[in-house]
Amino acid sequence: MIAVTRLDGTRVVVNAELIETIEAVPETVIVLVTRRRIMVREPVNEVVERVLAYRRGLVMPVDAVRGALPARDTPE
Repeated sequence: MIAVTRLDGTRVVVNAELIETIEAVPETVIVLVTRRRIMVREPVNEVVERVLAYRRGLVMPVDAVRGALPARDTPE
């Protein structure tokens, strides 16, 4: 999910997984796979960065996963 600002100043959270395209016409328009269009104040590159940051957050580094798992007894 990413937070963006509509042209009227209201904040909205968009499911980044549903974004099909992001256009600059000259306002930034986010088009969802449902064909819904959301006009936002943020420039295209900022929306793209937010989507990329969201996607990076989905992928946990292997070391972080290992640290979250309980220690396993290993035979000596």
